Amino acid sequence: MLELIIVAIIISILATIGFAQYSNMIERSRIVEAIQRIGLMRQLTYEYYLKNGNKLNNMQPSDVGLPNLSPVCTSESFYAYHMMPLNPSGVALAAERCIGYGKPPDASRKYTYYQYYYPATGQNEWHCYYDNDGGCFGLTP
Repeated sequence: MLELIIVAIIISILATIGFAQYSNMIERSRIVEAIQRIGLMRQLTYEYYLKNGNKLNNMQPSDVGLPNLSPVCTSESFYAYHMMPLNPSGVALAAERCIGYGKPPDASRKYTYYQYYYPATGQNEWHCYYDNDGGCFGLTP
């Protein structure tokens, strides 16, 4: 009987570790949506740069394919998207994981996956952070 209890404890520990790893892997796969959308936003930022030069401070959310409203979670997306011009010649393009009202299932913790993009040089930097407490998915905060 003792051996069965020990085996049950070992199996439950392995199952707990396995489920946590599985959940993390599924969440990482959802980032593909954010990468694709941020890629489109980066393309539209570059087109804006070609038309308007280095006047990224005047860029509006609609210029990168976003509604002019503040970022909102919708039932069609795992993320709420937004952008912010950076001085002097860059822009931050971000996807914030929905923890409510987004495409189910919502995340249990909010994280933001974002890219700093400088169209004049083509330089970009990917970042990710969980609730302002550090990097996620192997990326720097």
